[in-house]
Amino acid sequence: MFFDVAIIGGGMSGLVSAIEVKRNYPEKSVVIFEKLDRVGKKILATGNGRCNLDNLTATKEDYNSPSFVSFTLEKYTPQSNLDFWKSLGLLTVADSEGRVYPRSNSASSVLDALRFETEKLGVKIIFEQVSKIDKKDVFYINNIKAEKVILCAGGCSSPSQGSDGSGFELAKKFGHRITHLYPSLVQITTDTRFTKPLKGVRVKGRLTLTEKEKFIGSSDGEILFADYGLSGIATMDLSRFLRKVSDMQNARIYLDMTCDMEEKELLSYLVSHRNKNPHLECESFLSGILPKAMGKTIMKKCGIFLGDEARKLTDKDIKNIIENIKNFEFKVTGTKGFDFSQVTSGGIDLKEVDKFTMMSERVNDLYFCGEILDIDSRCGGFNLHWAVSSARLAAELKG
Repeated sequence: MFFDVAIIGGGMSGLVSAIEVKRNYPEKSVVIFEKLDRVGKKILATGNGRCNLDNLTATKEDYNSPSFVSFTLEKYTPQSNLDFWKSLGLLTVADSEGRVYPRSNSASSVLDALRFETEKLGVKIIFEQVSKIDKKDVFYINNIKAEKVILCAGGCSSPSQGSDGSGFELAKKFGHRITHLYPSLVQITTDTRFTKPLKGVRVKGRLTLTEKEKFIGSSDGEILFADYGLSGIATMDLSRFLRKVSDMQNARIYLDMTCDMEEKELLSYLVSHRNKNPHLECESFLSGILPKAMGKTIMKKCGIFLGDEARKLTDKDIKNIIENIKNFEFKVTGTKGFDFSQVTSGGIDLKEVDKFTMMSERVNDLYFCGEILDIDSRCGGFNLHWAVSSARLAAELKG
């Protein structure tokens, strides 16, 4: 059986590229290979089932390789992608931070729109794993032949939803180098001395990652304490930078729980609070700015007896409290791994891919898009923006 275009991977990039190929070249026959029993399984899990499918603020600077993504993102902007979704009959809404969701607030609406369009356009779907792939005069994939191939089988994150890293093995067969792979947008494991007692407590603030006191990266947002370490949006975003750490034993995370306040302002508040409320027990002293459990933890860490009255707090105590509010330290031990990560950091070496076409520099008529490439970003719809935009560029079949 012969097809003009074979697409390996039935996720977001695969479905979008199939639709765009048929729209660009109606005469071409297109087949999708999907190893699970249904397409788009990972789509249903994104955005907690709401599918945060884009971000209106997305620019090249939001990605780990701005120079590579620049052409793609200038051509397929967030507005261009919203027009694409609208052409499928899917209406969208955006929140105050630019995060785009389907108006229905349901990821199944996104998947339905993609499935209906592929069916309407006559895209064939074969539910089987690609175990054999080669190229002679044309591509040989399992038992079919194809003139062109778009490889978009995802990364290693959430393997139960189809992203098990098998796409990287297919790329290797054509001589492509795979950079080191890391779980990204994932919970971070730490020394649990303080996180375990705080399990379930949430704070907003800034996380800063260092190695031997050298700045590696930072992120702002909500932090959730867990029995294994740290979770929450800020933690997930920070996990992207762990690939830059050479020795995890030297990695530290510092939490600033009042990043909107300068130290002088915080000092003024705490001194005034102590003087105005001299008989307030220390266990409640920080309840005006932090969850009570967090406040108690800081007091204990500073060696302050919780039953003491605030009047006993010395200026040295106050400075020690401020240091812990602004720089609460956690020793990093690792992450929760690919099973819990949303995105894979690392992938096909970008030096071997034409950024203007998404075609392989090693094999003609072989294209890549989405997470299989060494491109990733933070939470908020940026990774799906790349998945859709790169799929649309690959579907031009140029090069």
